[in-house]
Amino acid sequence: MKKQISIAKPVMDSKGRTRLFHSIFLLSLLLSVSESNQFCDAGIGYRESECGLDSVSPSKILIKGGTVVNAHRQQVADVYIEDGIIAAVQSNFKVGDDVTVIDAMGKYVMPGGIDPHTHLAMEFMGTETIDDFFSGQAAALAGGTTMHIDFIIPVNGSLSAGYEAYVEKAKKSCTDYGFHMAITKWDETVSKEMEVMVKNKGINSFKFFLAYKGSLMISDELLLEGFKKCKSLGALAMVHAENGDAVFEGQKRMIELGITGPEGHALSRPPMIEGEATSRAIRLAGFVNTPLYVVHVMSIDAMEEIARARKSGKRVIGEPVVSGLVLDDSCLWDPDFKIAAKFVMSPPIRGPGHGKALQAALSTGILQLVGTDHCTFNSTQKTLGIDDFRKIPNGVNGLEERMHMVWDSMVVSGQISVTDYVRLTSTECARIFNIYPRKGAILVGSDADIIILNPNSSFEISSSFHHSRSDTNVYEGRRGKGKVEVTIAGGRIVWENDELKVVPGSGKYIKMQPFSYLFDGIDKADAEYLSSLRAPVKRFKTTS
Repeated sequence: MKKQISIAKPVMDSKGRTRLFHSIFLLSLLLSVSESNQFCDAGIGYRESECGLDSVSPSKILIKGGTVVNAHRQQVADVYIEDGIIAAVQSNFKVGDDVTVIDAMGKYVMPGGIDPHTHLAMEFMGTETIDDFFSGQAAALAGGTTMHIDFIIPVNGSLSAGYEAYVEKAKKSCTDYGFHMAITKWDETVSKEMEVMVKNKGINSFKFFLAYKGSLMISDELLLEGFKKCKSLGALAMVHAENGDAVFEGQKRMIELGITGPEGHALSRPPMIEGEATSRAIRLAGFVNTPLYVVHVMSIDAMEEIARARKSGKRVIGEPVVSGLVLDDSCLWDPDFKIAAKFVMSPPIRGPGHGKALQAALSTGILQLVGTDHCTFNSTQKTLGIDDFRKIPNGVNGLEERMHMVWDSMVVSGQISVTDYVRLTSTECARIFNIYPRKGAILVGSDADIIILNPNSSFEISSSFHHSRSDTNVYEGRRGKGKVEVTIAGGRIVWENDELKVVPGSGKYIKMQPFSYLFDGIDKADAEYLSSLRAPVKRFKTTS
């Protein structure tokens, strides 16, 4: 029998008043009383009287009569879930009285979203993101995302120390997650640690920052070493593509001109800087002959470099983020600093026209999937740069909003089909990071991570009732068609009737194996290259 527990989560709004989180149910299908006490002890907002209480979530669920959508097809069928796994996808499935039945007639039943790009509990620019692995994931579930992949930042360059730090941070997780790993320096220790991460820790991707000079930025020499190591391990190389030296020069130029506000952020790192770094990274990856993943593609300039590379046969993945698809940079010129600063991210949100071009690139296959770069800071944190845009913590929200914004901007508008939507928001991410069909599909044997979307319902976005801890939202006031009415994660109903039912610690770490489909045929291409060299040439040595 379910016990409904209302839990208060303190969230400060812009005037310092406390808002209450939506009602949260404690579900202990996976947790013992002692584990619940552990999370209470962790200090995540539980009242003492509620610690140790438990309840049960149904282990058997039938989703009846909906249109089941996968990336390859859609069909009207029932979906039966048992013990967290999809056990059947068929018409007119019969069940007993011990099964929870959800009527999905007239609605779409789709794989839960997978966000390939998030930053939860990340220490950055003198502060830490306001969303941790509980609040950020709770927001994700409310928006139909059932898994995300977060970026581990090394501790003083140490991958192992970074990994351990993030394992600790992720103990609050309420949905499944995976890890990418950033590389911020290079030596033999880092090289060996990369092997450990891939072979023992389930990490199959490494990110290289070409921006943030003086902190995260790496040189071309390091980039080449990293690319070679990624190739040998079957791990996917990822890049944040902006020319850090040029950005540094652009920032100095703005300050000299007296431009210190948020608009200076965009002016200091124009699209050409993103395009140059994207082109350079693609060419160096081609030189090594290893696949490349370009994160948060924000401009036409970068997109065209990816299009050119893919047309020539290079294995390049382009990931736009939802902010770049639906927003433009006019907000950065708002006279209210609080409003303008909340839109500061890197690469910047671009001028009118870039978003529509990126949407078109998604619809035609030039770009492959949609992330968020969810990296939230509240208005107080953003004021760290009130007199100098270089000190504004970079990042915007999106984990809760991505699924709705992509549906409204691209499916409702007719740019993509419903099956395309599943591919862009879930399936392709699962394929790229080698967790398909466990994730990203509604197939027998797949994890029961499922959303039910009503195309006839409407959604509205506001910081007054979103589930992020941030007091601002870059999609404030947006309304649209198509609402996620039910989210099922790991076979548990976690979002229903606009109500979250989540348990800290119930999320699972998903290990991701190396050598995804992007590496198919790489060895043959290498062999063909070697045979084409016609070298070394045997020459006669003569003396004069």
